Amino acid sequence: MSGEDGQPWTDVSRFPDFLDHLQSQGGATVHGIVDRIEADIDMDGIAYHDRGIRVPGYDATFIPEPEGSQVVPAFSVEVQTIGPRSVWAVFDATLSWDFYLLQADDIAAIAWVSDEEFNAEEAGMFLSKHDALAAGRFSFGTFIYGGEEWDEQRELIEDTDTPAFLQRDDGSVLVPTDQADFYNVVNSTPQEFRQNGGGAPSHLGLLELEITID
Repeated sequence: MSGEDGQPWTDVSRFPDFLDHLQSQGGATVHGIVDRIEADIDMDGIAYHDRGIRVPGYDATFIPEPEGSQVVPAFSVEVQTIGPRSVWAVFDATLSWDFYLLQADDIAAIAWVSDEEFNAEEAGMFLSKHDALAAGRFSFGTFIYGGEEWDEQRELIEDTDTPAFLQRDDGSVLVPTDQADFYNVVNSTPQEFRQNGGGAPSHLGLLELEITID
């Protein structure tokens, strides 16, 4: 899966019928999910992960998109960002999505992976989505941080003029100097990036992606 995290996860559990629950409730936050499942997770903030792009924020909200707002039924993820950033993504809800809680040592994450993505990118190496996720192979997620780990994420971006930073496959971090530098790195413009989901292939189900800073 493009932009995989690579972090091994010792505990992988699937949320049953997450999109149905989202539709009936009208939305859900990462903080609310953590509270509802009563998991032993320390959460001070999150980092939205999109194929290696990382955006720290205080929370993220999953929302079912209004009927007719997209060409297909869709759901979106909006990040409660640090500073004047705008980060949201829209996904094709007609794909076969599964949502998972991942845990290992002092870190946790919520990841969402479709059958289409798994079949296109990981089925040749893993027997199931569960196995791929346990190996840290997913394109979209929200990492959950607490304490010093969250302080590090927040400090990494709050004094910069970049909308996001990039986590390389080897674990190193690239922090652009500003928005123009970020879009030079990803070889796009904000408008093109939004319209094509940052160049996402169709099997990822990413319809729109906005990552900007005022």
